[in-house]
Amino acid sequence: MRYRFERIDPRLLEALASFRDQLALFQHLALRTSGDVEQALQWMRALQEQGYLPDDWDLDEFARRLEEEDLVRREGSVRRMTGRMERRIRSSSLEAIFGNLRSGAIGDHPTPHEGAGGREPLPERKPYEFGDDLGAIDFPDSIRNAVFRTGGNDVLPSEEDLSVAETEASSSCATAILIDVSHSMVLYGEDRITPAKQVALALSELILTRYRKDALDVVLFGDEATRVRVKDLPYVDAGPFHTNTQEGIRFARRILEHRHQANKQIFLITDGKPTVIRRSDGKLYRNTFGLDPIIVNRTLDEAVLCRRRRIPITTFMVASDPYLQKFIEQLTERNRGRAYFTSPDRLGNYLLLDFLRNRRRRVR
Repeated sequence: MRYRFERIDPRLLEALASFRDQLALFQHLALRTSGDVEQALQWMRALQEQGYLPDDWDLDEFARRLEEEDLVRREGSVRRMTGRMERRIRSSSLEAIFGNLRSGAIGDHPTPHEGAGGREPLPERKPYEFGDDLGAIDFPDSIRNAVFRTGGNDVLPSEEDLSVAETEASSSCATAILIDVSHSMVLYGEDRITPAKQVALALSELILTRYRKDALDVVLFGDEATRVRVKDLPYVDAGPFHTNTQEGIRFARRILEHRHQANKQIFLITDGKPTVIRRSDGKLYRNTFGLDPIIVNRTLDEAVLCRRRRIPITTFMVASDPYLQKFIEQLTERNRGRAYFTSPDRLGNYLLLDFLRNRRRRVR
């Protein structure tokens, strides 16, 4: 059966656009509230009462739609996000942060030599040369070359007509994202934990959908370090913790040492100085005043160990204090990594650019 649509109801289009806008705002607030659906909906109602949201937004209907679309689900008297909503948040984070870079070619990790990931075709073509992979021959392009050469009288391509897709060698990569969840990530009137989570969500979605041979681990560090599943990222929150950068780097290094991927890297997102280390006896040593030389040196030792294991650390510093920047410069020098002194609103673009920095070197 065929349907013919002669007119689109503008009210339907308006309702669809309204729901998309409401959903985008809800997803952002859900990240801000660490996945608390009820609080996110309360904030939306408060914003509407204060005149920040349109009066014609039916938020009760929106809440009903969330359940109808299986984006949230009731568990007793409380509504919680479903796996579908968690995936939408990852996808939306990827679009929001990385969408403006879509025009750039995105492929697997290139290397100057053949890697475990094989070879990926590029848009460019070149004349066939002896020794080229026969599987890389572009037959439609080769036939066009034969037509142009013969004027269409003989379309059987000869060797001179053969066109081969250029390729790049690729290898897989293991990435660990270290997120500082110490109390300073939500102090001083600036929310730094939400952008950090959004970046981790976006990068995880990028890897899960486009770089499936890669591995991604997300590590949170405060007083201690712990690994968090990608699906649980929306629920992460900063806590009443100090900053144990040493343990965060060590935890990530040990994870990466057990990964089989050819390339390994750490992304460190932090806004403060290290204030805690774990001593050899397992006890924590804290000093929140200034840059304690014992804490600093132990943390730098971990950066050196990563360098010896060929694990570069890229640090994204979301603070501008000169003495904190000096510490990050020392860490970067010891590791021979990279450092960006950025802000929460620019964190995503910096991270993606660095993630793709070494992925597009062409080889034949």
